[in-house]
Amino acid sequence: MKMLETAIDFVAQRFPVEKMNFQSMVQKKTVPVHRMSWAYYLGGLTFLFLVIQVLTGLLLLFYYEPTVSDANLSVQYIMNHVSGGDLIRNMHAWSSSCMIFFATVHLITAFAMKAFTKPRELTWIAGVFLLVITLVLGFTGYLLPWNQIAVNATKVGLESVDAVGQYLPGAFSKIPHILRETFQGGPMVGQATLTRFFALHVVLLPLALAALLGVHLLMVQLHGMSQGVDKVSTKTDSFFPLFLFKDLSLWAVTFLVLFIVALCLPFESFLPFPLLEPYNPLGATPPSIKPEWYFYFIYYPLELLPFWVILLATIFGSVVLLLTPWIFKNTSRRTLRYIAIVASTYLVAATLFGQRIYEILKK
Repeated sequence: MKMLETAIDFVAQRFPVEKMNFQSMVQKKTVPVHRMSWAYYLGGLTFLFLVIQVLTGLLLLFYYEPTVSDANLSVQYIMNHVSGGDLIRNMHAWSSSCMIFFATVHLITAFAMKAFTKPRELTWIAGVFLLVITLVLGFTGYLLPWNQIAVNATKVGLESVDAVGQYLPGAFSKIPHILRETFQGGPMVGQATLTRFFALHVVLLPLALAALLGVHLLMVQLHGMSQGVDKVSTKTDSFFPLFLFKDLSLWAVTFLVLFIVALCLPFESFLPFPLLEPYNPLGATPPSIKPEWYFYFIYYPLELLPFWVILLATIFGSVVLLLTPWIFKNTSRRTLRYIAIVASTYLVAATLFGQRIYEILKK
């Protein structure tokens, strides 16, 4: 009985019913102003890129055909023959990377600002799952053009899932193989894989993301912005209309920059053309097969270290992320900032210099 009362009290504190009104969530809400105030806009930017993803994705659905025979041809048709098709697809590709980038930075800054303390534990956990779903969206969307790099990179990703089984005991060892076959749809990557990835990318994952995002945003509005710094700020901005106006102004500038970049710089211009050719199941695996940049942080360690080391590190990191509100409950913001700087340095180094570091260590 006491455990039930504790659970009810926990939920009541995280979802205070008395604050679920327009006055508390909008009119009376304030935003602290201090040296880290810029971080309050990162969540909004991530949401902006999500909206762009949804709108451009819906437009692409009018022409995209999720079959192994026509997927690549339909993408080429969009790029070369549909009016504005190349712009829409470039905006979809660029906004995907931008969404993942800003979601990651948002999580790191929230950690550094200790924005996970009571009563914001569930807000943090929802944010962690949102980042995971965002990464999976990137992984599933990567296959849809059905070109050489997409199919071969997907094969490597699914093989990595299967490889986890050898390190699990008893019946658990079969779970990764079952997961691989479920997502792959058969003994090899083919039409069933494309169909399932398409369903995940267009229906299932967006629904899960929408549900979690709704909970995340509700809790942000209920509890307001976290203090963010040790010294309580005496200066605040009203959420409505001042902060919202600044947020929307930043959205307008960001959208303009994205539009210009998508108009002038094709996202795939960074890849050698052979990797973008339609997938040939009889052809050899082309060189330079790598995942998208947002998986480099795990790709290069996998190339250098035993698989079990990376598996343990991934499990450990995932547990720490989910339990952050309790593990770092009494940790100072100064220490959290140092941890965030170390994590950011690793992510930047792996993303920008991973190939060079790999070549040096492999000599």
